[in-house]
Amino acid sequence: MPFLYKFDRPTTRTRALDRETTTDQRTATGLLRLREKLAEQVPKRTINETLLLATWNIRDFDNAKYGFRSDESMYYIAEIISHFDLVAVQEVNADLKALDRLTAILGDWWKVLITDVTAGNAGNRERGAFIYDSRKVIFGGLAGEIVIPDKKLADRTLQPQRQLARTPFLCGFESGYLRFMLSTVHIYYGKSVSVDPVRLEEIEVLSKFLAKHVEDEHAWARSLVLLGDFNIFSTADATFKAIVEAGFYIPPQFHAVTSNAAGGKHFDQMAFISKAYDDDVVRERVGKSKAGVFNFFEHVYRDDEEQTYRPEMGPSYVKKSSGEDRSEREKHNYYKQWRTHQMSDHFPLWLELKIDFGEEYLRSVAGEEIKG
Repeated sequence: MPFLYKFDRPTTRTRALDRETTTDQRTATGLLRLREKLAEQVPKRTINETLLLATWNIRDFDNAKYGFRSDESMYYIAEIISHFDLVAVQEVNADLKALDRLTAILGDWWKVLITDVTAGNAGNRERGAFIYDSRKVIFGGLAGEIVIPDKKLADRTLQPQRQLARTPFLCGFESGYLRFMLSTVHIYYGKSVSVDPVRLEEIEVLSKFLAKHVEDEHAWARSLVLLGDFNIFSTADATFKAIVEAGFYIPPQFHAVTSNAAGGKHFDQMAFISKAYDDDVVRERVGKSKAGVFNFFEHVYRDDEEQTYRPEMGPSYVKKSSGEDRSEREKHNYYKQWRTHQMSDHFPLWLELKIDFGEEYLRSVAGEEIKG
C-alpha cells in the first residue's frame, strides 16, 4: 500500500489525509474501493514465490493541458502501482516533479530507473521508467538505451538505420531465482490506421534486434520481456504478428483483453523470449500465469461522478475556448478526457510470474521427475 504519512521534519510524521476535508474523505473512499477491487482482481504479492509484473502508459505524466494531477489522483496511481512488484511506465514527462511526487507516496523502498528524453519532436519530450519495490526486486546493474545497428548491404557497406522515435530502455533485474532483462517501449503512433508503416517498422526492427540479443553468449541475461505501449490496434494486425514472428511469445491471456480506456485496442503488450529455457517451458509457465488488465475507472473518477469533479475542471468544462457553452454531451466528453489526464487513457496490464524454482532444482539434483 502507499505510504499515507508524510514527514514535515526528519522525525515528525503527520497524516497525509485530513478527515475534515471533503476532498480527502473522497480520496480515502476511492482508495478503499481500489484496494477492494485490486485484491479481487490481482493476486496478492508474495515474499519470494511470484513476481507481479505490470506495464502502464500513464498519460502525459505530468502535463498541464487539462491541469496538473491532483493529490487525489496521485494517491490512486500510487495505490495501483503498490499492488505490483515492478512496473514499466511510459509517457513520463521530461520534468520529473510528478514522478517524484509518486515515489514519495509509495515510500523509500520503491526505486526508479529512467531514460533520458529522446531528442526531436517525435520523442515528445517523454521518458520511460521502471518503478520497482527494492525489497523484492534487485536491479542488476545493466541499464542502456537501445541503438539499432547499421545494416550491412550487399556491397559490404554499412547503411545507418532510422532510430526509434522514443529510444527503448533495457535493464537487468533479479527476483528470486529469475534473472531477466526488461525493455520498455512506446512505439510511434503515426496515422490513426491499424498498420501505420513507421509503427510497423519500429516493431519489426526492435523485435528482431532483441531476439538476436538474447542469443549472444555475453548477454547479461538470456531471458527478456519486451513490454509497453506498442499502439497495436488488433491481434490480427501485422504489428502484433511482427513480434511473434521475431520469436517472442505473447501469452493468450492478453489476446482477449484491451488496455485503452476507450476500449477495443490492444495497445499495451508483454512479449517473452528466452534462451535459458526451452520454448515449451516458457509457454507452459507464462501461458498459464494469471494475467489481466485493471480498469480503474470502474472504481474512481467514475462515469456517475462527473458533477462531483465539476469545480476541479474549471471554466473549460462549461465553455469552449471560443466562448460558446458546451452541450451536456460535450461536457460529459470533456469530463472523460479530463479524467484521463488525472489517471490515464491506458489501463495497467499485468502478469504474475513464478520466481521460486527451488523445489525443481532439488528434484533435478536428486534425480526425481519434476511434476507440473
